[in-house]
Amino acid sequence: MRNRLKVLRAERDWSQQDLADRLGVSRQSVNAIETGKYDPSLPLAFRTARLFETTIEAIFQDEA
Repeated sequence: MRNRLKVLRAERDWSQQDLADRLGVSRQSVNAIETGKYDPSLPLAFRTARLFETTIEAIFQDEA
């Protein structure tokens, strides 16, 4: 799954740790999501969208 997480995080000048703290996950989880090695759970995707004040679809795109 492709995502815009790194771009959105950089626009706010947040580190991976900053984002992880805001989402209640580990920095390693943020890194894995950004690099496409891990797809977030639906609750985490919703938390992420709320944090960035956008939709899930604006952050995460299916590669199919």
